Amino acid sequence: MERALFLAERGRGTTSPNPMVGAVVVSSDGIVVGQGAHRVAGGPHAEVIALDAAGPRARGATLYCTLEPCCHRGRTLPCVDRVVEAGIARVVTALEDPNPRVAGGGFAFLRAHGVRVETGVELAAAARQNAAFVTWIVRRRPHVTLKVAVSRDGFAGRDDESVKLTGGPVDRAMHRQRAAVDAIAVGSTSVLVDDPQLTARLAYRQRPLVRVVFDRRGRVTPAARLFETLNDGPVIMCVGQAAAGSARAEALRNAGATVIALPDADPIPAALRMLAERDVLSLLVEGGPTLHRAVWDAGVVDRVQVIETAVALESGIRAFVPSAAGASVTRHRYGADELVEWDVHRTD
Repeated sequence: MERALFLAERGRGTTSPNPMVGAVVVSSDGIVVGQGAHRVAGGPHAEVIALDAAGPRARGATLYCTLEPCCHRGRTLPCVDRVVEAGIARVVTALEDPNPRVAGGGFAFLRAHGVRVETGVELAAAARQNAAFVTWIVRRRPHVTLKVAVSRDGFAGRDDESVKLTGGPVDRAMHRQRAAVDAIAVGSTSVLVDDPQLTARLAYRQRPLVRVVFDRRGRVTPAARLFETLNDGPVIMCVGQAAAGSARAEALRNAGATVIALPDADPIPAALRMLAERDVLSLLVEGGPTLHRAVWDAGVVDRVQVIETAVALESGIRAFVPSAAGASVTRHRYGADELVEWDVHRTD
């Protein structure tokens, strides 16, 4: 199963809105005879690739798969049919598919056709690997990562001046993260002060990257560099009801943006539902502090990343850093910077 999880990682950033899945076929005498990973949405599933590689050696073998084999017809045929046809005797999985179109149906089909089924092996690792897919299916919103860069004296930046806090090593790691998520989000102040491109420049990205700007008052203009990068992916401007019909909103539409009017009450959950409907499974909220606090207060943050930098600003805008009390925290050193991460566990 660890090998299957390793294989599944090959699909990070390319399988959305499908889950990442890895599969390994092991013969009755303990030999790996086939393996595969789902690499792109619409492409062959991991189980099919592994079974094709195994060929006739799959008969009587065990299939290890990180997710319950599918039992519905989508862009590909049901995997359970191939499992039964191949003569697999036993299927071991990590995670039951939360998709209502599967949700135990794959297991039931296999058992009805004489295949032994076990599940829950490396469950925690598999759930973490596909946290975005599970959140999207179960909560009908993207999996939200809150990313904060903070100076050593607690500031996120200055009011009217772009400030560089992070160094090259952590920047490369964060661009790799941009290359893997479905969308990134910033507030209007970040656009007005930093004028970012919001692209994955230090890592290869195969798919378009959705960029989301929360701009309740409609302050961003088409002159922002963001609108020079539309070939990298769509830009969604989330504005307030009053700003949606303004001349500036129309100018943003003419510049190529999609303008969405959010309700004045509970705008963050509404925005996340809108993104989920657009097949956005993972959202990286990059700044600034006002948006960080709003997303946190809305109770929709699933993971927190805090980059503690060595830069001292002495004055400026205070960073919003959630409390990690009670969380299992990991730390990674990148040159002069330290990345502190933890998951936000919920009971709802």
